[in-house]
Amino acid sequence: MTTATRRTFLSALAGGAALLGPRSARAAAADSHVEVLIDEPIGRISPDLHGHFVEHLGGVVYDGVWVGENSKVPNLGGVRKSLVEALRRIKAPVIRWPGGCFADGYNWRDGIGPRAQRPRRPNFWLDAMRRAPDGPQKYDPNEFGTNEFIRFCRLAGAQPYLAANVRSLTPLDFDQWVEYCNAPAGSTTLADERAAAGDAEPFNVRFWGVGNESWGCGGEMTPEEYATEFRRWTSWAPRFGVALAYIASGPNGASMDWTRGFFRKLTEKGKGQLRNVYGWALHYYCGTTGKGALDFSVDDWYELLNKADRMESLITDHWAAMGEIDTERRVKLIVDEWGAWHPAGTEIDPTHLFGQVSTMRDALVAALTLDTFNRHADKLAMANIAQLINCLQSLFLARGDQFVLTPNYHVFEMYAGHQAATAVRTQVAAPRIGYSDRKSLWGLAGSASLEGKALVLTLVNPHVTEERLAEIVVRGARISGGSTITLSAPDIHAHNSFTEPEAVKTESSRLSFGEGNPSSFLCQLKPASVTKLSLTLA
Repeated sequence: MTTATRRTFLSALAGGAALLGPRSARAAAADSHVEVLIDEPIGRISPDLHGHFVEHLGGVVYDGVWVGENSKVPNLGGVRKSLVEALRRIKAPVIRWPGGCFADGYNWRDGIGPRAQRPRRPNFWLDAMRRAPDGPQKYDPNEFGTNEFIRFCRLAGAQPYLAANVRSLTPLDFDQWVEYCNAPAGSTTLADERAAAGDAEPFNVRFWGVGNESWGCGGEMTPEEYATEFRRWTSWAPRFGVALAYIASGPNGASMDWTRGFFRKLTEKGKGQLRNVYGWALHYYCGTTGKGALDFSVDDWYELLNKADRMESLITDHWAAMGEIDTERRVKLIVDEWGAWHPAGTEIDPTHLFGQVSTMRDALVAALTLDTFNRHADKLAMANIAQLINCLQSLFLARGDQFVLTPNYHVFEMYAGHQAATAVRTQVAAPRIGYSDRKSLWGLAGSASLEGKALVLTLVNPHVTEERLAEIVVRGARISGGSTITLSAPDIHAHNSFTEPEAVKTESSRLSFGEGNPSSFLCQLKPASVTKLSLTLA
């Protein structure tokens, strides 16, 4: 019988190779255990779970997405070129626009026609930007409207998701926006207006949000009031051959009364009303801990990850509440705003309202949330991190011709391999991590997906100082090869900046299994890290 110490195993793993040998010795050396059950599928992982969100808020649109056609910043028809290229690399599936709360005061007609003739309007967030200099972030020139957004989506390879203004517009305005976007060339006056702007062919927009946060900035409604409005807005709209997918304004975090009240009221005329609800849109921000995006302690690190982990119970609780009425499970959950929200102080420009630097802490929030979505792939149809650029838990920071990827971007790039694969059940066991005031956090978490012979396993090790030596077991198959990508940094506060754009980056290595095609191996997981294992099954 061969025996080995933990130190021996760690030394052998230093180069990133998988370590084999007798199963008993591996199990004895490991402090964690991950079991992938490939014969227990959960559901297809919709690529739309990796969706994004663009709102006219601070530096998201102006200085972020839109630089203008005459800008010295490299652009594609006015859209920042480097942003488009980066989005294509991560297979960005869907982008939500124009808000957020901005959508609750937006008239889509302001953003069509010749740009020089479009009206200038006070931005919804004007009062929150009192100290910022005047400019397009405060007084929106409407240079970036429906046509520009659709072109941006097409450049990025993403589907558009338009959020309609239920608070201050009418169902007729909504019908006509659908017509402007989807009517065949030459068929209607609005189709002619679209063509005059350079887009003769219809946009064929499928995803339509019926309001936003209707419990708050979207009208301060009760769930019953909103359900009535939703029925009015979706009772008829011109389809033009497109299967319109209506997304209803769902709850704020754990507001179960909103979910139950909406579904009860909506179906009082019969459950057939559920046919108009493609998705029920939950919003959840895990907020912040410590003094801000960069000023946090080890305990703050663990506490934020614990708060982000609430996503699991929010999904299961709202899913159960929806099922009380929707017994046939016609409606899926959508999480079209999620992420960390730190206080002001790290924004890279005074016009970037809610701008924040993202560190390794935020990267782990992103990773554990995407893993949560994978584990509930049977319940979820879409998710949209807030927001894409220069705001909240963004993937990019930009100012003028400067552009940088945040650690969140690297997580989305790593997790892109899960898109459209089948999520399979994964069991993880690891010592819990204790921190202040008798609190604790799980010691290892992740998810797995399978497409043909390609198995992707992603794992988050939240421990700030200790690596995990995990025994990886694939039940029902053997492994012929693989590779790993790891995102980590020596400092949990590490982040990318214009001066240090690669302070946080990924490292790749091959897994070597030798002969025999094993079904298990040991893998070393760095402290405070995200790891992707891409395994080829024999």
